[in-house]
Amino acid sequence: MKVTLAESAGFCFGVQRAVDVVKKQIEEGHKPLYTYGPIIHNEEVVREFEAHGVQVMDENHIEDYPAGTVIIRSHGVTRQVEELLKSKGHEIIDATCPFVKKIHRAVDEHSRAGEYIVIIGNPEHPEVRGIVGWINGENYCVIPDEQAACDFSVNSGFNICIVSQTTFNHNKFQELVEIIKQKGYDIIVLNTICDATNKRQVEAAEIASKVDAMLVIGSKNSSNTQKLYEICKTRCKDTYYIQTADDLQPSDLGSIESVGITAGASTPNNIIEEVQKKCQK
Repeated sequence: MKVTLAESAGFCFGVQRAVDVVKKQIEEGHKPLYTYGPIIHNEEVVREFEAHGVQVMDENHIEDYPAGTVIIRSHGVTRQVEELLKSKGHEIIDATCPFVKKIHRAVDEHSRAGEYIVIIGNPEHPEVRGIVGWINGENYCVIPDEQAACDFSVNSGFNICIVSQTTFNHNKFQELVEIIKQKGYDIIVLNTICDATNKRQVEAAEIASKVDAMLVIGSKNSSNTQKLYEICKTRCKDTYYIQTADDLQPSDLGSIESVGITAGASTPNNIIEEVQKKCQK
């Protein structure tokens, strides 16, 4: 079987940085050591860190944790959460992805200037919730899909600043922006989709269009992995969403001559290698 592995598969810069921050704190022996929520969206990585004494802080019960070192997850948090953690005596180490921090600064600046902020993304995703927490005032909305973009309406006195969740589908972002533009508002568009995300999506689409089957590896709660699966599925009907090599059944690839592999930004290399080896047996 011919196996094609995407060059961009696996940890992106922001995720690798966050993981390295946790490893460094473990080595230095900081205790108690927490991550605010899962440091990245990968259960294998989170379990590994828990085995080394790293506790995942429950976001709804911050007051239950003795003062210690808290590592802010790669998705970022709200300004209010940062202030609350400090007030409880925690030392904060910020592992927020720099591309996400850039959005925090942008919405802070543009909302202070009186602009209406539109975030294109999933309103339930921790990254989007964090972005909302850096907006000054209540003049904002989150648009996840075409219907929400069509329904969008705001007082004509506002200038509008549009940003995006970093892992959003690039083509879909452009489509939703175009719908909003057609309403005639004065708009500033900041395409804040991470370059690595866009590259990963383009590469996955290209590979999926040339193979008999496509494997997308990543956690089920990973937004960027879900987007990769959706993109690949439109180009290769035999696309499988798996978390580890154990999820891949021999029957899935029984009569397949070529398979492509890509992985979300929170998928460790060892898991990708295990899947690749299983395909080559």
